[in-house]
Amino acid sequence: QVQLAESGGGLVQAGGSLRLSCAASGLSLRSYAMGWFRQAPGKEREFVATITWSGGRTYYADSVNGRFTISRDNAKNTVYLQMNSLKPEDTAVYYCGARRSTVLATERDNYNYWGQGTQVTVSS
Repeated sequence: QVQLAESGGGLVQAGGSLRLSCAASGLSLRSYAMGWFRQAPGKEREFVATITWSGGRTYYADSVNGRFTISRDNAKNTVYLQMNSLKPEDTAVYYCGARRSTVLATERDNYNYWGQGTQVTVSS
């Protein structure tokens, strides 16, 4: 059974940092592009960042570019999202997704598996 488990969320003050992790089981992430999305209350799930299976290419939403960094460790079957200079508008539930493809994607419908999410709250 495929499972993605996010962790690392929490409450942080504006300007602070958090590192999210997404650990996979039941599949090898070596065959998957990975993405992070987020969903704030009353809003749709939106794209945050994505990375190719090798880690050689990444792509970010404009709202987080320069502040967030996505990375992966295929040996540990884990993907990370380092979030720096956090803002109150970054408050959301963060989800990781796995996409069985070598091509990056920013649309949620293009992902095959999802985790349950981890809450990130940034106070002002």
